[in-house]
Amino acid sequence: MSGSTAATAHHWTPDAIGDQHGRTALVTGGNSGIGLETARVLARHGARVILAGRRQDTLDEAAAALGAEQPGSEVGTVVVDLADLASIRRAGERLAAEPGAIDLLINNAGVMNVPERRTTADGFELTFGTNHLGHFALTAGLMPALLRSPAARVVTVSAVAARWRSGRLDDLNSERRYGAMTAYAKSKRANVVFTRELARRLAGTHVEAVVVHPGSAMTNLQRHSSGPLSRMVVAVAARALMGSQQGAAWPSLYAATSPDVRSGQFIGPAGRDQTSGTPVQVPLPRDADDLAEGERLWTASERLTGVRFPA
Repeated sequence: MSGSTAATAHHWTPDAIGDQHGRTALVTGGNSGIGLETARVLARHGARVILAGRRQDTLDEAAAALGAEQPGSEVGTVVVDLADLASIRRAGERLAAEPGAIDLLINNAGVMNVPERRTTADGFELTFGTNHLGHFALTAGLMPALLRSPAARVVTVSAVAARWRSGRLDDLNSERRYGAMTAYAKSKRANVVFTRELARRLAGTHVEAVVVHPGSAMTNLQRHSSGPLSRMVVAVAARALMGSQQGAAWPSLYAATSPDVRSGQFIGPAGRDQTSGTPVQVPLPRDADDLAEGERLWTASERLTGVRFPA
């Protein structure tokens, strides 16, 4: 989509979601925040939901809560640390070996505003390594299960930060210079560029790739802000700008379930400054559809992770 404004709003709500019985959805970061809300709504519409997260105890708590809210719902869990390629590989192998398909993969988990440069278990800068490389590797590992579905979607959650000029896709691991929000913007732009390239590579299959941004909502990401000034800014923004956590899940839910969505689209809220509102197709960040950049990011991601997508 070209242009500087979002498409005309159509006032979509989760009530429009069709019957999801017989479909399996895996949600990373599904034990809290937007991920848990996404899983909750999908389960309410009949989907079998798999919550993916770093700790079994928090996953079990979330699964029990969903089961209590919606008796009869089918909720599973899988431990996966997106900052650890070995953990990603184990989870992918386990799920790919199951006989059924994964129909929806919601790449939702992420980290933000890490004050100092930290690294993953494999030596990647933590924000980029988790938000992009971790989901790149997980998507590749789950591709056999996704390809078993007659109509699968990979929904990757980006952010408005994908539009920031500071998010250029160079110095991917912030080795020359580190800035907490620069690293975040870089990872969120990578989510968009990755999705566009994935959509191109999946053309002709039954798997679609869609990228979303949730607008602004008070979630666990914002709660990681450190220092009194940072916390004050977040508190003011929460009151003045941010939408509800429930509404912030709408773009993911729309992208995952709407028959109007097409592979490669960027979905976000239609409201003022795209902070909240009904989900619609929104313009891509500047040059995010550059074919050369998509190829460069893909090649770099394969080299760094050692992961290859099935041919």
